[in-house]
Amino acid sequence: MAILQILKGKVPEQIIELSGDRVIMGRHPNCEIVLDNVAVSRYHAQILESHGFFYLEDLHSRNGTLLNGTVIEGRTELHENDTISICDIQMQFLLDYQDSPDFLDSAIQQTMEVSNQSLKQGSHVVALDGGSHEGVLDGSSIISQLDLNSSSQLRISVKPEVKLHAVLEISQILSRALKLDEVLPRILDGLFKIFAQADQGFIMLQSPERKKLVVKATKARRAEDEDSIRISTTIVRQAIMSGSAILSADAVEDDRFKMSESITSLRIRSMMCVPLVSQGGDILGVIQIASRDIGQQFNKDDLDVMVAIAQQASLAVENAKLHEDLVKQRDIERDLEFAHQIQLGLLPHSRPKFKEYEFFDYYESAQSVGGDYFDYIQLPNGKLVVTLGDVAGKGVPAAILMARLYASARYQVLSRNTPEKALGELNAEIASSGVGLRFITFVLAVLDPKKHTVSIVNAGHMAPLLRKSADGTVEPVAQEKSGMPLGVMKKQTFHVETILFEPGDTLLFYTDGVTEAMDQKNNLYHKDRLVKYLKSGPDEVEPLVKGLLSDVEQFQNDSTQNDDMCVVCFRRKK
Repeated sequence: MAILQILKGKVPEQIIELSGDRVIMGRHPNCEIVLDNVAVSRYHAQILESHGFFYLEDLHSRNGTLLNGTVIEGRTELHENDTISICDIQMQFLLDYQDSPDFLDSAIQQTMEVSNQSLKQGSHVVALDGGSHEGVLDGSSIISQLDLNSSSQLRISVKPEVKLHAVLEISQILSRALKLDEVLPRILDGLFKIFAQADQGFIMLQSPERKKLVVKATKARRAEDEDSIRISTTIVRQAIMSGSAILSADAVEDDRFKMSESITSLRIRSMMCVPLVSQGGDILGVIQIASRDIGQQFNKDDLDVMVAIAQQASLAVENAKLHEDLVKQRDIERDLEFAHQIQLGLLPHSRPKFKEYEFFDYYESAQSVGGDYFDYIQLPNGKLVVTLGDVAGKGVPAAILMARLYASARYQVLSRNTPEKALGELNAEIASSGVGLRFITFVLAVLDPKKHTVSIVNAGHMAPLLRKSADGTVEPVAQEKSGMPLGVMKKQTFHVETILFEPGDTLLFYTDGVTEAMDQKNNLYHKDRLVKYLKSGPDEVEPLVKGLLSDVEQFQNDSTQNDDMCVVCFRRKK
């Protein structure tokens, strides 16, 4: 069993089992391992398992992930006793961890004792009219016994105290049921045990999609009647419209239903129909049970019991629906998490390595997936293309378009001989792709590490900021020659601006998630504050970008991040 053992953190010596193909560590509650530390990124790092081998991968976190004291880039294999450090948290990776045998024996013994005790408690006496029976029950008491081959006059009536016991038992059963297909049959089973005269019953629930009542569960006393249960809409409609429980000792002779032919044809004699009402007062559906024997009528006491059970059933139905919604939401979150992993997989796993240059980048989506994008594309001639884009909007639609942008941008950059042609073809492709009114701001820069030049083409994106080493000034680049965003016009000509990159010069690319970050009073971080920070920020790019992110975070002051955030920065060393 592979595990992580916490060496340093809030719970030292804690053991975390690594189960599944992927275990994500981070600050977000959806992570398999939640690290409660403000310096930890929402999705910081992950451990992957493949054919018995384990790998550690940083997920473009702000502060990086260390393996045995060294910052990792890309996917790195884990070995026995490796130490993983994420900010102030240290963990040890153990591949062949074994639980203590004494502990396992003790746990098994306790389980057996609990099981035996439960079996002993399950045996109890249930009183019936005319005698008693003793035996081990399967979680529900025997309320009455009925010989289906005998006359209906031989049915045994149920004592009031046994009814009360049954109601309490049904309440306990319903409180544990979480799925509608489990809840509804249990309700009918309980009613048939309490009301020995019931021949048939059904439960109907409101269907939001069809805006009508739909039969969700049925039950018949006799097996041969299971497939022939029919429903009188007259009774159901009366219960729904009045919002009241209905009792009829003889439905055929009841003045309220004399105009209904269905009651006579269905041979309904005595019946009870009770609406299911939510805590907010909305009608969830109805429960009805009926008898075909005029000699076995329901009475007002029966209706009181029926109403009490219906109240419990309403709560159980609400809980079951909430559970189903929660399960669906978890499925959606799981899919989004998978999409998030795919999206991170499209981003660069390592930064370019040039003798005279240093690079640093940061990416974080506002939601599980986002529309910001950046890439490093190495050209055959030794040049490097840096791209950065921002798809209009956020969430799943933006993420899908971002994935297409990733593939298309790489193809156009590698197949065209100039950056302006590459961007022109990329724009034509996006404009004719049928993505509706969505557009993309995009900037492309070609770094020539030999001539120390940077050629920039801008498609409606915020101009990159150049910090000059000579005098510390910060100025936008390729702003005046910027074209329209991708996808706005099918035919568009883009222009290149080339700058000479002096030793110590720094170039920063960013998306509007930085400058449009808001504080609690809805004030914007703004470009002016960004420029002011760059003028006084550190020389090296890693502390420069991390300092920028800290400044944005401090400005937000615990406000929610409303937009995706992406930063790419490179510098020519002195």
